[in-house]
Amino acid sequence: MLTSLLFHNRFEHPAGGYRKIFETCEELAENLPATVTGRIPSFLKGSLLRLGPGLFEVGDEPFYHLFDGQALMHKFDFKNGQVTYFRKFVRTDAYVRAITEKRVVITEFGTFAYPDPCKNIFSRFFSYFKGVEVTDNCLVNVYPVGEDFYAVTETNYITKVNPDTLETLKKVDMCNYININGVTAHPHIERDGTVYNIGNCMGKGATLAYNIVRIPPTQKDKSDPIEKSKVVVQFPSHERFKPSYVHSFGMSENYFVFVETPVKINLLKFLSAWSIRGSNYMDCFESNESQGTLFHIARKDPGEYIDHRFKGAPIGMFHHINTYEDQGFVVVDLCAWKGFEFVYNYLWLANLRANWDEVKKAAMMAPQPEVRRYVIPLDIHKEEQGKNLVSLPYTTATATMHADGMIWLEPEILFSGPRQAFEFPQINYERYGGKNYTYAYGLGLNHFIPDRICKLNVKTKETWVWQEPDSYPSEPLFVQTPEAVDEDDGVLLTIVAAPGSQRPAYLLILNAKDLSEVARAEVECSIPVTFHGMYKP
Repeated sequence: MLTSLLFHNRFEHPAGGYRKIFETCEELAENLPATVTGRIPSFLKGSLLRLGPGLFEVGDEPFYHLFDGQALMHKFDFKNGQVTYFRKFVRTDAYVRAITEKRVVITEFGTFAYPDPCKNIFSRFFSYFKGVEVTDNCLVNVYPVGEDFYAVTETNYITKVNPDTLETLKKVDMCNYININGVTAHPHIERDGTVYNIGNCMGKGATLAYNIVRIPPTQKDKSDPIEKSKVVVQFPSHERFKPSYVHSFGMSENYFVFVETPVKINLLKFLSAWSIRGSNYMDCFESNESQGTLFHIARKDPGEYIDHRFKGAPIGMFHHINTYEDQGFVVVDLCAWKGFEFVYNYLWLANLRANWDEVKKAAMMAPQPEVRRYVIPLDIHKEEQGKNLVSLPYTTATATMHADGMIWLEPEILFSGPRQAFEFPQINYERYGGKNYTYAYGLGLNHFIPDRICKLNVKTKETWVWQEPDSYPSEPLFVQTPEAVDEDDGVLLTIVAAPGSQRPAYLLILNAKDLSEVARAEVECSIPVTFHGMYKP
């Protein structure tokens, strides 16, 4: 169903079918053929790879948070107009040990792992001194490094996987190669295969900082590019022992943009509370209610931090949409959540599985979502105090120099609907990543429940929507047509859960121009929620 007015059809979900996407499922022993309606475009020849949680409890011990379930990798293969589906749990340490011991062994984002009941007080005491075992549960995304593919979360561990068989190959600790405490699940990847990522680290003089890391493309001598990882540039941290939570960053052709939000990780709490009080990662977040949001910018090559203070009202932020340069400005488009409260507080599984009225009530209290455009001026002169430095004709975003040299940023709002988020954004990344662009695609969250696919024209603010009753899609990935002329010549791939249907899940292919349906490939099994992924040609 198509609607041009984004909220002309506000769907309600009183039947609570969305609960199904938070239920444990089994992995598959072999490829499952899908039933195709419509025609699969002939240029789709590879695989759609997706990651998300698939095991929501171990024995009688539940996982509590959306980001705790054990990593399940999904694959839809396209071949001669036919589609098959396959999935396998990633054999992380967290998963293998949980399955072996039939209990939660490694503490996850919102689930504490109790000490081994079989150990006595002395061995517990010694394992406490060895420190915390950090999870390798790579449930968030998958991306290529050189010729390899890695399933990832946000810790220092990434997991090498075989994208054809979905077998787990090896656990890699990024700390062995670079000064970093963890890396995000949202790297930027250049056309030649160079990977850039960001993570917090120990800076000079026992202060926290954030490093941008560069992993080179495939090496001539076939050596592992990860071994040649280098820190390109370092961003300072506003608070010495409390880095901001960072989920993604912006990259244009010549600049990195890092948005330092008021959501903080209290490192001291993180290090002390863990083994003693039975806490988890979620317990270590707090908000700095006075900081606002700090915008940092750095040159890419050679890496150099640009020491200007850009500041805006407090927002939570997970996903950058795109970042580009235009006439001496850097334009930063992102999905914002207003205020300083941590949105993950609303993503406990108990909240997401509640009945529809409860789900709506909880979302009323939560930060409000908004698509925003910030504009950062590169050419700054002290005497321009008090006036708007942004002279781009097409945006209402402003940047105003204050007396103390701080530059206050006010965004242009590209999209806003009460408790209706445009999230999990995607663009025609191959051709328009880091460049002036027109279209963004996203997953529409209705009070945190994903129930539509959206397209946004960031220049005119026009929107398009695909949605069907009791259907719960996932992040749409854009695949461009081989002879594409226009930016939106291509299709969107999304996995839709349709719990009430005869076949409870399907891969949906939409025309990226108008979100009309091109084809769907239905499977005979349920598919739980997935977060991110990639199309591998």
